Amino acid sequence: MKKGIHPEYREVVFQDLSSDFKFLTRSSIETSENIEWEDGNTYPLVKVEISSASHPFYTGKNTFVSRAGRVEKFNQRYKKK
Repeated sequence: MKKGIHPEYREVVFQDLSSDFKFLTRSSIETSENIEWEDGNTYPLVKVEISSASHPFYTGKNTFVSRAGRVEKFNQRYKKK
């Protein structure tokens, strides 16, 4: 591989702003903020709007909409005359 063309791949902390959930992973994303992690080291911080801690699908708070009523409405509205 060519040297100097690849982004730096390093450990980064992602913070979910809606639930204040934080996790440490590796990424090449650029950021100007830093945070001190539980192990005492300082890592770059990336703030995200939603993660698995706050997403309705993963938390089990999602709602399922019955499609039967929608299909019947559609068929009534656009049925052949």
